Amino acid sequence: MSNYKTYGTAPYQVLLIHGGPGAAGEMAPVAERLSGETGVVEAYQTKRTIDELLTELDDIIDKACDSPVTLCGYSWGAWLSYIYSATYPDKVRKLILISSGPFYEHYAPEIAAARRSRMSEEDKLAHDRLVSKLNRNGTTKSDDLRDFGRLMTQIDSYAPLPLEADSMNVDMEIYQRIWPEASSLRASGKLAEYGTSISCPVVAIHGTYDPHPYQGVIEPLSGRVKDFKYILLEKCGHTPWIERYARDRFYEVLLPELEK
Repeated sequence: MSNYKTYGTAPYQVLLIHGGPGAAGEMAPVAERLSGETGVVEAYQTKRTIDELLTELDDIIDKACDSPVTLCGYSWGAWLSYIYSATYPDKVRKLILISSGPFYEHYAPEIAAARRSRMSEEDKLAHDRLVSKLNRNGTTKSDDLRDFGRLMTQIDSYAPLPLEADSMNVDMEIYQRIWPEASSLRASGKLAEYGTSISCPVVAIHGTYDPHPYQGVIEPLSGRVKDFKYILLEKCGHTPWIERYARDRFYEVLLPELEK
């Protein structure tokens, strides 16, 4: 499988970076929606270390895009895009962080607490079973990560629309290799510090119902990124493009940012 897909027509200056880690293809609905307005590249992550992912992303930009590009990173992909923008500042004209995880470790427990408070007893049993599997390196399957993602999508959403055909190609090995490295970067404080090397404008788009607290994005970036603003979406959880009451608003705020 190629590590990227193009939508619309050239020039390709908008690049979508999926979450997970290991959830290639989850931003296909966004790419399809944006392709009527601009050329879009959906980048897939196939490597097993963050350094390799950065090199892979740089190679995709060189092959498929007209740089500098606008990077739109979702969830974990927001972190990867943030690191890339600090590492290759000349190749990024704007960085858009969609539903980013918090950049400070002390915000992380709020995610689990918010999710737990929303779960039914059945959800809690399913959640605990899947988390136990995901924490056992080398013994789980990509189907477990897919099932966990589906459960979290429902819990993390305010009013989700019926899910369309699943376009994700879930890779458990990528998740198990990348997430511990990413989590360590946050815990050490190095993740947030990348912001001091970012020279392009940065926009954070975040749902107020997202269990990933928006304060954990706004606080660290406001003090580090030179040109930073945020947009909060009401009645919106972690995945804006599936939200019944926020999807249209999400595209209303995203599209103008791609043009600026």
